[in-house]
Amino acid sequence: MDTELAVLPSKRLRLAAGARVAVTGAGGYSGRVLTRALLDAGIRVVNLTGAPDRPTPFGAQPTPFAAQPAPSSAQVESRAFAWDRPGELERSLAGCEVLFNTYWIRFPRGAATHELAVRRSGQLFDAARRAGVRRIVHTSIAKPDLGSSLSYYRGKAEVERALRASGVGHAILRPTVLFGDGDVLLNNIAWCVRRFPLFLVPGDGRYRVQPLHVADFASALARAAEEDGDFTADAVGEETYEFRELVRTVARSLGRRVAVIGAPQAVVRAATAVLGTCVADVMLTSHEIEGLCAGLLATDAPPVGSRRLSTWLVAHADELGVRYANEVARHYER
Repeated sequence: MDTELAVLPSKRLRLAAGARVAVTGAGGYSGRVLTRALLDAGIRVVNLTGAPDRPTPFGAQPTPFAAQPAPSSAQVESRAFAWDRPGELERSLAGCEVLFNTYWIRFPRGAATHELAVRRSGQLFDAARRAGVRRIVHTSIAKPDLGSSLSYYRGKAEVERALRASGVGHAILRPTVLFGDGDVLLNNIAWCVRRFPLFLVPGDGRYRVQPLHVADFASALARAAEEDGDFTADAVGEETYEFRELVRTVARSLGRRVAVIGAPQAVVRAATAVLGTCVADVMLTSHEIEGLCAGLLATDAPPVGSRRLSTWLVAHADELGVRYANEVARHYER
């Protein structure tokens, strides 16, 4: 069932203090913010991750749980995904009431492909069902499409299909662009604006984006865990921008002047590939460029949060884009 998340009743998290949930990537971008909200509500978190030895802001050691704890590293237990050991994955989920799933890969690298991510998502849902998880709250993407020529969007739709067929109660949230502390896209736009007098945008730059604050998205995920029934909902922010105007808004917040110039997609792909080589990263993928130009980062859904990008940019102008946010270093160099 498709619905609008904004019209769902806002509730306190009904999971009792001491309840146990799982979050894939609790040390990641949206996972970190969600985990902090869960800890503040007195919920224990199992962090399912591909790097269980990597430190998180919450630590990774299980300890006895107090009835009214202060948020601390003792409340998060990191466990490996164990894709090749289904029984171990099931045991990691045992006792968890909810699985908050953000698992995906932004771009193929080595053996990691979108097709592999689809298969592993199915494994995860199957393990959750066997472990008795009562609800899966899944992070998808705006406008996934089983018929898409883009494996990113097609794969996201295939994961949604697998979840619906899993037999586990679920909520699917489809965010557009997330912003907030630790974000990649807006930070790296700002990084470019700080260093170059012109900014290339693919096409005419008039396609829309609806940035959503990561804390508003985390709140929406927590609410979705407590709704009855299965549903799918878009998750968009308070403000809508044409992409070219988004770049200009970032520049104004930094006190910079930049010429925003439209260029063919192929030119933008080549330029970002060269710049990506310089910073040892993948700045933008061809799928991201095509999806952006196709207007896949905006919907007609009402906003789910009240935090405005324009206000956030002013408050964070001093640090935004000072350092480049490297996706390869963040996820692959361990």
